[in-house]
Amino acid sequence: MKTINHISKYLLALIFLTSGTLYAQNSSLQYWRPNDKRGLNVFEPGKEDTTSFTGMKVRIGGDFAMQFQSLNQSNSENTLVELGSDFNLPTANLNVDVQLLDGVRMHITSYLSSRNHNDFYMKGGYLRMDKLDFVRPGFLEGVMKYATVTIGYDEVNYGDAHFRRSDNARGIFNPFSENYIMDAFSTEPFGEIMVQSNGLLGIVGVTNGKLNQNVTVNAQSDNKPSFYGKLGYDKQVNDELRLRLTGSWYINKGATTGTWLYGGDRTGSRYYSVLYTVPDANNATQGGNFDGRYNARFTKITALQINPFVKFKGLELFGVIERASGSNEFTTPQPDKEGAFTQLGGDIIYRFGAGEQFYVAARYNTVNGKPRESAAEDLKISRVNFGGGWYLSKNILTKVEYLKQSYDGNGWTGRFAGAEFSGLMIEAIISF
Repeated sequence: MKTINHISKYLLALIFLTSGTLYAQNSSLQYWRPNDKRGLNVFEPGKEDTTSFTGMKVRIGGDFAMQFQSLNQSNSENTLVELGSDFNLPTANLNVDVQLLDGVRMHITSYLSSRNHNDFYMKGGYLRMDKLDFVRPGFLEGVMKYATVTIGYDEVNYGDAHFRRSDNARGIFNPFSENYIMDAFSTEPFGEIMVQSNGLLGIVGVTNGKLNQNVTVNAQSDNKPSFYGKLGYDKQVNDELRLRLTGSWYINKGATTGTWLYGGDRTGSRYYSVLYTVPDANNATQGGNFDGRYNARFTKITALQINPFVKFKGLELFGVIERASGSNEFTTPQPDKEGAFTQLGGDIIYRFGAGEQFYVAARYNTVNGKPRESAAEDLKISRVNFGGGWYLSKNILTKVEYLKQSYDGNGWTGRFAGAEFSGLMIEAIISF
């Protein structure tokens, strides 16, 4: 079966690559974020119609990433495995973008290999409509000048941090190797409407609140939808200054849906084997592919994220101010309201050289709160990153960083009590 899966993977990749020869490989599509350095600091693609439609176009792209990891770790109980210095599993993405009609574009991303899924795995895709001329020429032209309708199964547009995160092998937009500790990223069936005008941005959307899909209704599935949105302002003030400020929300009132906002990534953390324990007397170990991140798995969740972004010449500032809380009256053995967590994070980056091909960067990220209202102690996680990078070309990035992550406070137990890991990460990225 494993051999068949590998054959299917390569055949599917070959079909996609071959299909690209049927149509002209196009380096730029309508209302599209380039998958290379040109897409850096692009959030939602704008409404500027700068690419003429000349017929159906298929663009095949991809990402490849590998890291050299040299980390040390410890905890209060001295139960963590010893980490060596070596290469991690290389990861790869396959991206397909198709200009179907004038103002209508499709996107699909698949994970060819990831830490959590070594085999071929579909991330998702969407259909974006910036024009409705397929109904009839000029249909709602005055509305679609500002509006965009997107439908699909893909990452939910909550917050701005997901535009800068590493999505498996696509790390070309991330100044560091790993994402924020509370990594707001989930792929869910969704529909959204976005309006953009003169720097103002507004988004409303709805999902079914599920990462793993099923159609059954029972005591374990209440099928409550999630609602999300964003309001913001993004303006290139002059040639040297750009200002952006957005506020986002994600709300789900179900007891069994909406729990994936900080756990919807299927690929795994960049920090391999951190917080893994040595085998016990029964040869059992603890640890997972997503350690280094935190997900409280709140039900009836309300999450708010504010993101300031400033770029002045080569200096770049990006921030995350986030609050996530939940409430569940049906917990056992007795009702207990869920708690809340606050995440604070900030990047400071200086880009320099021809075309800003080099950069140095620092990040500080903290998460603090309680998973349950009745918890006696807060949980706190903090991480600092220092590093830099070099864009050898618009498609190739190398970066190096030093990091330290700590689990503080008396609320942590087991392998997390007094835990910390630190050391060096070197990463190479190719995206096209």
